[in-house]
Amino acid sequence: MTERSLTARDIDTSTPNVARIYDYLLGGKDNFAADRGAAEQLIAAIPDVAAIARDNRSFLGRVVRYLAMQEGIRQFLDLGGGLPTQANVHELAQGVVPDVRVVYVDNDPVVALHGQALLASGDRVAMAQADLRDPASVWQHPDVAGLLDWTQPIAVLCTSTLHFVADEDEPHKIIAEYRDHMAPGSYLVITHGTKEKDASAEREAAADAYRRASSQLHLRTLADVGRLFDGFELVEPGLVWITEWRPEPGTAPTGRAQSMRGGVGRKP
Repeated sequence: MTERSLTARDIDTSTPNVARIYDYLLGGKDNFAADRGAAEQLIAAIPDVAAIARDNRSFLGRVVRYLAMQEGIRQFLDLGGGLPTQANVHELAQGVVPDVRVVYVDNDPVVALHGQALLASGDRVAMAQADLRDPASVWQHPDVAGLLDWTQPIAVLCTSTLHFVADEDEPHKIIAEYRDHMAPGSYLVITHGTKEKDASAEREAAADAYRRASSQLHLRTLADVGRLFDGFELVEPGLVWITEWRPEPGTAPTGRAQSMRGGVGRKP
């Protein structure tokens, strides 16, 4: 992508965007110079951050396959998942169960526009431009309402997303609204950066890399992340390091063993 290839009036290519920074870390090309600059600052602060991003995608893959194959989930809502390019939810899920339906949600117009173009040929997948902080606007969005049936079990995915939601936006209340709208037997999936001991300097450096971005980084205590699962029953092994959530035999993390926390909760 170049700054010349997309010239919509409401797109600010000078401000780093968290979804496009993530795209760069994963080796994607749907990002601008400002995004690459912020990503390089992040890499300077945390040299294995790109590997951690890949471990986050690996966690997502394990969870999606588990939910589709073992729990019979046939619809997924990916909140703030970024650009659907490769090894994303619809490919992971439909690779094992072809009739799975997937909707991606992002509030960035670049992400939404490119996502819509990438997904134009699929009749069981869509990209909706909406803000996850306004749950009603998400489930009422035509692309969401047209593809997902909220009276049936659904998996809501928030991977590496909620730590970009500020405390004043009340993330626990936001997730509770989604929970109350979800049918029994639905699942909530979260990965989240946490405030762990002996990492304060690294946390500050990471936060600084996002300070001028579209959203700032808000790491939380493990207890605060656990509260996001209020009203859900945690699936074994619980809220753990993402590398420890049902790792596949013979595989190893590409980044550090202890990076982000992740968990899966089931609504009774």
